[in-house]
Amino acid sequence: MTLSLRRAGSGQVLVLVHGYLGGSAQWQDQLAGFRSSHDVIAPDLPGFGQSSDLPGPSRIADFADAVMACLSELGVERFTLLGHSMGGMIVQEIAARHGNRLDGLVLYGTGPLGLMPDRFEPIETSMARLDDEGVAATADRISATWFVGGEEARGYPLTRDIARMADPLAARNALFAMRDWDGRGALQSLRVPCRIIWGDRDRSYRWPQVSHLWTHIPHAELAVIPGASHAAHLEKPMIFQSMLADFLRTNHEH
Repeated sequence: MTLSLRRAGSGQVLVLVHGYLGGSAQWQDQLAGFRSSHDVIAPDLPGFGQSSDLPGPSRIADFADAVMACLSELGVERFTLLGHSMGGMIVQEIAARHGNRLDGLVLYGTGPLGLMPDRFEPIETSMARLDDEGVAATADRISATWFVGGEEARGYPLTRDIARMADPLAARNALFAMRDWDGRGALQSLRVPCRIIWGDRDRSYRWPQVSHLWTHIPHAELAVIPGASHAAHLEKPMIFQSMLADFLRTNHEH
């Protein structure tokens, strides 16, 4: 996979996993903001972003395997893991299987169930519209739902352009991967320090999904960003950075 990497030489590693129609380019603020304290690794998942030439998996477990293979190639043994949206499903899968290698887990704008109740539209509708309208129109439409301000939001052009890079088959396969994934059974086994970050106007992951993570992962913390939707790291970047920095600092101190 293609990846963005900023090295701090501190031995602390932060891995950022993007979601559906995402890419490593969305993490530029985090790559810059944490490079003095962490080696920050942001892969482009197979079929998306700069890795759009790679076959896109149709199972969340296969995305998890791809991320772990990337870390193995880099020689990374221990790391803090952040996953956004579909990336949150991927990192839950990794945490359930490789929890002994994690220093911390951040679940951002995500939930324990891939077939998202009360999503802005059913996944089957997204599949049908992807087939009918193509990747570019789907990228433009779905990216707008990630911001309170829609297409007028400051972060919209970046997410739209990244989303348009997705391979059409990979975009469809990923919808199957999400639809068929259920991580609820593993939540009680996640014993790694965990912070859940959520924008209170998120149209993809509503409060019941977020609440389920918070109440079923042992000792999980919840941080809510007011007035933000699904791409809170671009809508309210200073608040998001502060919440992430606080978790990394507190977790390191312990």
